[in-house]
Amino acid sequence: MLVLQQANAEFTAKDCRDLGFIKSQLFCSSCDTLGEYGLDELKDHCQECCQKDVESTGKLMVYPKAVLEVCTCKFGAYPQIQAFIKSDRPQKFPNLTIKYVRGLDPIVKLMDEAGNVKETLSITKWNTDTVQEFFETRLTKITDDDNYLLTNRV
Repeated sequence: MLVLQQANAEFTAKDCRDLGFIKSQLFCSSCDTLGEYGLDELKDHCQECCQKDVESTGKLMVYPKAVLEVCTCKFGAYPQIQAFIKSDRPQKFPNLTIKYVRGLDPIVKLMDEAGNVKETLSITKWNTDTVQEFFETRLTKITDDDNYLLTNRV
């Protein structure tokens, strides 16, 4: 007698790449649309490689902190990310940290209050406006009461 037991484990980034998916760029909502294109056979693997982009209520997850990580050596390849970082746009997000990591393509890490990484997203294909819009929708808004001293600089 042969008994097969299915394990419900998430695939690694390498497993997903071997299947043709880029784990850091794949949202689960994209997997839900595969049937519309006659690609139902890919759905199970897609679900194992995707990142949750929507809560069960249909509302986007909002996080209290984020880190944008990039290497300055990559600014030539990603001028839109350089434009965002060098502009005044990051100042609009006091809960956003820019971190320079040698050799790294641009990514965003979304974190909980304790600083635990909850989501990691590649932003290599995003334009400057998309980066700003993402932070406007996915980062917790800091109220003026919390930040009044920052606006009173001399």
